[in-house]
Amino acid sequence: MPPASPSSSSGANATSSSATAVLERPEAPLVLDTEPPRTLRFRDHFALWMNLGVSLIGFSTAATVLGAPGSELSLAAAVTAIVIGTAVGTAMLGVAALIGARTGAPAMANLRGLFGTRLSYLPTVLNIVQCIGWGVFELLTISAGAQTVAHTTGYRWLFVLLAGALTTALTIWPLGSIAVLRRFVAGAVAVAMVYFTVQLGRQGVPDPGAGNWHGFLGATDAMIAVSVSFVPLAADYTRHSRTPRSAFWGSFSGYTIAQVWCYVLGLMALLQSDGDPNRIFDSFLGVWAGWLFLLVLVLRETDQSFANVYSTAMSVQNLLPKVDRRVLSGAIGALTTVLALQIDEFTDTYYGFLGLIGSVFVPLLAVLAVDYFLGAGRRGWNLSADAPSRWLMLLPWALGFAVYQFIAPTKVADWWTDFWTSAQEALHFTPQEWTSASLFAFLVPALATWALTPLSRRAGSR
Repeated sequence: MPPASPSSSSGANATSSSATAVLERPEAPLVLDTEPPRTLRFRDHFALWMNLGVSLIGFSTAATVLGAPGSELSLAAAVTAIVIGTAVGTAMLGVAALIGARTGAPAMANLRGLFGTRLSYLPTVLNIVQCIGWGVFELLTISAGAQTVAHTTGYRWLFVLLAGALTTALTIWPLGSIAVLRRFVAGAVAVAMVYFTVQLGRQGVPDPGAGNWHGFLGATDAMIAVSVSFVPLAADYTRHSRTPRSAFWGSFSGYTIAQVWCYVLGLMALLQSDGDPNRIFDSFLGVWAGWLFLLVLVLRETDQSFANVYSTAMSVQNLLPKVDRRVLSGAIGALTTVLALQIDEFTDTYYGFLGLIGSVFVPLLAVLAVDYFLGAGRRGWNLSADAPSRWLMLLPWALGFAVYQFIAPTKVADWWTDFWTSAQEALHFTPQEWTSASLFAFLVPALATWALTPLSRRAGSR
């Protein structure tokens, strides 16, 4: 056999060194009270959040931005709502990411500083339910996407099992998985997105709601909510950041660019499929070699299920700090897979339930941020297992949740919607286009927390 040329040898060595670097990367701590390795740079955060900003769900839910048939926003209004809503929501995400980078603690463990250890269990349990629910939904989405690419309605169970196994493997080695996303996946996703953008753009994009801006703030509010949904997960990853600055700007820039791109591409595909979200992927498959690039996006979707399953494990560690995260990740990955095998589709009631839980975290972030930067957090939060309860901090959080539901009641049950509708009638309040549930549910508890700052500082110093 002839000797390898210097160029081929150096190429092989480079590939080998790259793989070795990924394998030798320090991993996340096994238990909660271990100092996390600080290995993630700006490019790691950017790649992670860029991948999380692209979602098969995002493509199809672009219909919520466009509006109901017959009253669609203009294309200019829809795109503007996507850009502004994403930027505002991702700025909130960046704040949560920044706090995680400063404290070095997972997201739910940071709430020990805000509420005290025992009171932090309440939002922790809510986040566990939310993350498991979305983890199941992601496995179902991956399975449906794989069936679409394969042009089959069968083998759903096989695709769920494969997606569940890959998801669980990623959660066992989270920092190594982030390195793989940066080195190998982010580029492939970018190529697929560019390809679909060019191909769909060449076909032209109709504008069914030309000139219509009615419903613009509602669409903006929906985009804020999508971005904020990652707030209770952010610190689970940015706790490994080398600097708070790289955590903030990496998450903000990566997620903003990706989500704007994802939803605008979703609008293009939606408008070329006669506005039917159930046929949106037909637009992707209708271009030459579309199945190949759609397959890239389907495989990439496992980073969404990875984030939900891993953050569930991190949340459980706030309750059981001495349990090995690998055991938790494996068990939660298996549970999520089993649930996905048992559920054919999510009902509207369950969507409403997840939305109800999601409305918890907009006001929670407001209280978290104000208390950390202006309140007790300025002197350093107590994140230990015996952090004392701070009952006062529940008040602005509950107030923000009530504001959110008062403006936009979640359709989780008739009695729940009727209660908030009756409250609107009693106070002679009619929601207007400018009454953004997300923004008001952030501003009101933020101001309330700021007003309580003198009391909270004294209580926190005892």
